[in-house]
Amino acid sequence: MTHQNDLSRSGVDATATAPLVEAKRIMRRDAQRGQVLLHPADFALHAGQRVVLTGPSGSGKSVFLRALALLDPLDGGTVHWHGHAVTHAQVPRYRRHIAYLRQRPALIDGTVEDNLRYPYTLAVYRDTAFDAARARALFDAAGRGSDFLARATAELSGGEAQIVALVRVLQLDPEALLLDEPTASLDPESARAVETLIAQWFEHARAARATVWVSHDPAQAQRVGERHITMRAGVLEAPTSAQAAMGALR
Repeated sequence: MTHQNDLSRSGVDATATAPLVEAKRIMRRDAQRGQVLLHPADFALHAGQRVVLTGPSGSGKSVFLRALALLDPLDGGTVHWHGHAVTHAQVPRYRRHIAYLRQRPALIDGTVEDNLRYPYTLAVYRDTAFDAARARALFDAAGRGSDFLARATAELSGGEAQIVALVRVLQLDPEALLLDEPTASLDPESARAVETLIAQWFEHARAARATVWVSHDPAQAQRVGERHITMRAGVLEAPTSAQAAMGALR
């Protein structure tokens, strides 16, 4: 099914001029501690953009990214998808197309293939089916052999587990990837494999896809994004160029 059809079935009328995703004054607070985790933030992500989000540890980068993915309840503001506010009923379908990848992957017990098949048991993916050949091609691009699908997840390294989590997302054809330091704990080889898979996915249809990548690595920030935004103490600051990002990260 195309994204246009999916949007129509969700009651969303996609327009070419609207941002793919737009946050309007979204905020998060910790009610128990009386602390604002994310001050009202505005952000627009257009198709074809690669955005890097940086900032000190604990500044709210993950809070912002999870709020944008509608994984946590908002305490203010709205998230818009192709120009329309995402309603509660539309959240599962929104998450289907706006995918969040965390730093430490969560895999189910069983084999790699079991993990790739799992999303297709969910109602939001009932119109699609697991494609083993495509999965093998993705793993091949990441330097993993044809027998990788049969590997037990308990035997995987941290880097291999992250590659599995990424392929599990990419096989579902998202429109945007929200990447929360996906390579921070990986060995250099696995980190390169993750970057390669994401770059190939983006270039395959860059006019319709986008990424937001949280990173603390200046060299990586230069490679994976052209637009740079910074989070400080829960405040999302104005975007700058990739060149300015290099200085901010040093």
